[in-house]
Amino acid sequence: MKLKIILLLLFISINLLGQKQMEVFFDFNKDFPNQSSILEINEWIANNKNVEITRLLGYCDSIDTKNYNKKLAERRIENVQDLLKINGLKFSENLEKLAIGKDFDRSNNQAINRKVTILYFEPKANILISESDSIPFFSSEISKIVAIEKNILESKFDSKSKGDLIRLYGIQFHLNSTKIIEPSLPLLEELLRIMNDNPKLKIEIQGHICCQFVNINGGLSSLRAKTIYKYLIQNNIEKTRLRYVGFGTLKPIYKIPEQNQMEEQGNRRVEILIIEK
Repeated sequence: MKLKIILLLLFISINLLGQKQMEVFFDFNKDFPNQSSILEINEWIANNKNVEITRLLGYCDSIDTKNYNKKLAERRIENVQDLLKINGLKFSENLEKLAIGKDFDRSNNQAINRKVTILYFEPKANILISESDSIPFFSSEISKIVAIEKNILESKFDSKSKGDLIRLYGIQFHLNSTKIIEPSLPLLEELLRIMNDNPKLKIEIQGHICCQFVNINGGLSSLRAKTIYKYLIQNNIEKTRLRYVGFGTLKPIYKIPEQNQMEEQGNRRVEILIIEK
């Protein structure tokens, strides 16, 4: 087993399918990319015809009202999506579009805040393995995902209603384990902060695992969801506001067996169901 993992690590170190990002910038109060970004995105498109786009995140500077900036961010997202569509780029069936407006940790440089972030995967060779043998993202890759999800998590809760799901790809675990990897901890801390700031919020923590050889029972996924549940309780969140469940591989986003690591990551996730706000 150790040899198998070492060999797989060597392979993935060359062929790792990591979520990457491209940023498109805008002039003040404009919803179409500025000239400099148009040149950059055209060059990027020419070199990335086979990527699959998973998320489009829209941002604004600190000027004007919260609602105005969210609408502006939405228009920026739509215009970037149209530009990508015209050039034939592929979008995930589960494409997520989130207009954040100005509710994020902004830079002092206002020009940097006016942007759309494109998150995408590069296609790689298929690797179909079991959950027990799968390798979590390297620290640098998962840290990027955590940083993005942490920055927008509050906006996600604000935009969702009772019965809605919030997907968290940044919470990952050690191999065949219920122990959360260290780079994921800031996202868990952000979830705790949101629970503390919203005392009426009640949630269900849902665990999901991936891969064709995993038993469909909820054993491992349930224990992983319980780990998050216990973390919140240990940090003084009342039990009455929480519940947890594991679905194993019963609710995949992508059909099993998955065709690539991007699909495996999509299926191997934590989701938060809003029970009450």
